[in-house]
Amino acid sequence: MSLSVPERLLKSSARHSYDPEVDIDWDAPIDPTLWGMQPERTSLYGTELWEGLTQEQRITLSNHEVASIASVGLWFELILMQMMLRDAYDDDPTAAHMHYALTEVADECRHSTMFGKSIAHLGVPAYGPPTSVHRLGRLFNAVVRGPSAYASILVAEEILDTWQREVMKDERVQPVTRMVARIHVLEEARHMTFARDEVRRQVAGLSGLALLKQQVLTAQTCFMVARSLVNPEVYRSVGIDPRVGRRAALGNPHYRATMQWMGEKPLAFLRSTDLLPAHQEKTWRGSLLLG
Repeated sequence: MSLSVPERLLKSSARHSYDPEVDIDWDAPIDPTLWGMQPERTSLYGTELWEGLTQEQRITLSNHEVASIASVGLWFELILMQMMLRDAYDDDPTAAHMHYALTEVADECRHSTMFGKSIAHLGVPAYGPPTSVHRLGRLFNAVVRGPSAYASILVAEEILDTWQREVMKDERVQPVTRMVARIHVLEEARHMTFARDEVRRQVAGLSGLALLKQQVLTAQTCFMVARSLVNPEVYRSVGIDPRVGRRAALGNPHYRATMQWMGEKPLAFLRSTDLLPAHQEKTWRGSLLLG
């Protein structure tokens, strides 16, 4: 008899899980010659502003950008955990579905701690999303329900997964950052499998009006997350006005290509489940995840 998706994921979780408290050397020194993240994936790479920075400033900016991405990831994981616990409240406590949901929440608790410790390790601010977006995040659990909730989780997780698969292999990047990426990639693979299964299951049988609502909620939530990854305040770390840096990043073909590269896999999945229709493409292009 074949196992259900939650049953398979529970077995995988039992075999392959990390404890960041013991599996990462948080006392490892920072090497000032290594990057916080891949320089080619930073938001200003290739711009005139980038060309005007010293090598030391470029490395500094990479540390602040990776901290911004990690803190936005932490912020969304807190939202994710609330959503999953909300759904678990009415779930069957004897079923594998609820057991895996609780296992994923436990994973995300560790990941959030790991992201927080990684930012502290770099000694830079935990920027998080802009204040207005942070406030909107409180509405997520009240407004976003059904397949759009899991689709938004999938997009947030998979864009980070694509980026981190490259980070963890790049020896120019700080060792702690690479290990954080490696742990997150391994464990998020299970979370993305669960999210895809939930989206497929919950989309099936939706009426036309209900599907339209889910399409709109998915697009708006993912726009909010994608545009928040690099908080404009990071540019102050190298003496650039946040408004000037933000404008340069949004118009930077290198950064736009990076965002589209990160969004390619989850957006293809959303198209296959009718959650990314033609009438929502303007919003998706605005998120930078769609060219």
